[in-house]
Amino acid sequence: MYDRRGVLRLGGTALTAGVAGCGGSSSGGEGGEEPPTEGQEPTVVAMTDDLKFEPRRVQIGVGETVVWETTGSIAHSVTAYEADLPENASYFASGDFETEAAAREAFPSGGSVGAGETYSHTFETAGEFPYFCIPHQAGMVGAVVVEN
Repeated sequence: MYDRRGVLRLGGTALTAGVAGCGGSSSGGEGGEEPPTEGQEPTVVAMTDDLKFEPRRVQIGVGETVVWETTGSIAHSVTAYEADLPENASYFASGDFETEAAAREAFPSGGSVGAGETYSHTFETAGEFPYFCIPHQAGMVGAVVVEN
């Protein structure tokens, strides 16, 4: 569905410059995640105007990257359920927030991923990582399963 060139085009400067963790912009943001290593295809999750993560659940290996892309016109967020993260796992949220409470408080001025923009995170710990979209949390949920 997505090839590497397509992901790089969609991510623009964010992936090629290594500023993949964005606060609502694919060309900047504070902090950020490392881009996929050469030869490693990132897993892409579309955030749709149907208020869904597609696919809803993805399976990757430790050290691999997931890229979330807003494919429609409605802005979304990627926000981990902090209490449900595996032990010793890093928290993740679009906007590079350190806690779920901070991500919720800042939305929509921070953490929003608008049309055509991306957010990515590289997973360094095995386990299941449930996440949601702040404004559409009633049904827009997903999970990343990371295996050793």
